[in-house]
Amino acid sequence: MTVDAPESTSDLTHRLLAMPDQLSAELVERMEEDRAAGWINPYRAADDAAIRREPRAGDAGSIWRPSYVRDAEKIMHLPAYSRLNGKTQVFSFRSNDDLSRRGLHVQLVARIARDIGRALGLNCDLIEAIGLGHDLGHTPFGHAGEARLNDITTARTGRSFFHNVHSVRVLDKLYGRNLSLQTLDGVLCHNGEYEQRVFELSGMESFEQFDHVVGECYTHDFDCVKTLRPMTLEACVVRISDIIAYVGRDRQDAIEAGLLSEDAFEDGLGGRYNSWILTRASIDIVEHSYGKDRIEMSEELFCEIRRAKRENYEKIYHSAGIEEQEAATMARAFSLMYEHFLGDLKAHDEQSYIFRHHIARIDKALSYYGRTYEWERDLDQTVVDYIASMTDGYFTELACTLFPELKFPQRTYINER
Repeated sequence: MTVDAPESTSDLTHRLLAMPDQLSAELVERMEEDRAAGWINPYRAADDAAIRREPRAGDAGSIWRPSYVRDAEKIMHLPAYSRLNGKTQVFSFRSNDDLSRRGLHVQLVARIARDIGRALGLNCDLIEAIGLGHDLGHTPFGHAGEARLNDITTARTGRSFFHNVHSVRVLDKLYGRNLSLQTLDGVLCHNGEYEQRVFELSGMESFEQFDHVVGECYTHDFDCVKTLRPMTLEACVVRISDIIAYVGRDRQDAIEAGLLSEDAFEDGLGGRYNSWILTRASIDIVEHSYGKDRIEMSEELFCEIRRAKRENYEKIYHSAGIEEQEAATMARAFSLMYEHFLGDLKAHDEQSYIFRHHIARIDKALSYYGRTYEWERDLDQTVVDYIASMTDGYFTELACTLFPELKFPQRTYINER
């Protein structure tokens, strides 16, 4: 059996740059004819098809604020959305405000997905709502924090913690904003850690089905989460846009942070890879999805996304995301904080930060809808809710206040010698 030789950097660079950076003339002509004829994509999510748990009059769509516009606005006004600017995307302890934070990432996802969705004739308001809300359940310290919280939660309760599932909880339970099923489903199914070449719809039709799927995610591992299929094409577009948004931008950030050089990557594009994938991937997806009841990409793009993600994991996520020397401190802080606040709940210590900074605020938010935070039903879940809500800065300050033996690096912009 012969084994193909690895592709050289120059060959890979040439092949990537040869991929189309414009839509084909045939598709452009077809799109122009469709628009001139008033074509509406029959597979788009219609505003009047939005499904909500409660028939609140204030949530009804109107000519100037359609259903999914309301969803996007609800999301942007949540405290959880504001906190995204204080949460890690990849690099946690770098005093460089040019590096991406979670708040920028969700905007990039929404922007990329809207561009693709507009070309395909999809509902861009639904795309925006899903894009802006998809990471609201993320922990401090990005995927490293998510993994630590999952370890603790699984050991204590047997339940899994995944940020996409918790994002649904934040929107649907903790803040009770009565978002549409279509938006919540897109948030649940967005996880870009598992790439697919073709995205087909699930056929989801009701909250009863949705709640069952969410329940399954809590009791299974990532093999369950990664196989979720969205109910709308709009959600499919957000899912692939999540990958497009981070795979190139994370490379730019690694170079900006001084952790990798421009020539560190196999493709030879360095930081330019972000521009490459934003253009080529969007073109490819529109070219292969226009007018179809699914979202798909070429085999060439699919293989390239898998290659680029693998390289990112090898050179960035597994080596430089949470700086290695801080990983042990961060993991210990998660464990100590979890046990501390679980004890405060059991003691009903209302002077604890978990009561003053978390329970009281959630209760106030829910009071506008005649609901209360049922934190006593599951104390472990309440601790998870609190820790997942924290920004990096809040987490580190609180951890060091409660446990002075913990030493996190202080972010500073001026290195004095």
